[in-house]
Amino acid sequence: MTHEEKAKQNFLNGYNCAQAVFCAFCDVTGMEEKEALRLSSSFGGGMGRLREVCGAVSGMFMAAGLLYGYDNVEDKALKTEHYARIQELAARFAGEEKTIICRELLGLAEKHSEPVPEDRTEAYYQNRPCPRIVAAAARILEEYIKEQEAAKSVDL
Repeated sequence: MTHEEKAKQNFLNGYNCAQAVFCAFCDVTGMEEKEALRLSSSFGGGMGRLREVCGAVSGMFMAAGLLYGYDNVEDKALKTEHYARIQELAARFAGEEKTIICRELLGLAEKHSEPVPEDRTEAYYQNRPCPRIVAAAARILEEYIKEQEAAKSVDL
């Protein structure tokens, strides 16, 4: 199963957008699924249903952080490189979906939603673009990872 398929299946199994994408990459990041689910749980609904940055995008960024992030605050070049990477991933996502903002992706007028999540009914899934969106975020990250691996093998 590709990461794209896994992310979509995760969402259809009831996980939020951030969990769906982030946990699809546990095989690559090495993070235990239960820990990954808990870590990413706050980012669904555009961060706790605030409808800000899409959870799928946040999940993509968290996985990228584990794979390529920095841990030395003194290394400004590495920090800059990582922020450029995140901006590139965001641009790729926005290039396909037109925005990285949850409420805009869902066509919502309100700034944020009540904290109570909606029930996952058949009607919910028919009216939401989220399965397609989490799949797109996972595909974009998977393509990015492959590009990085190919570039690394050329450098060797």
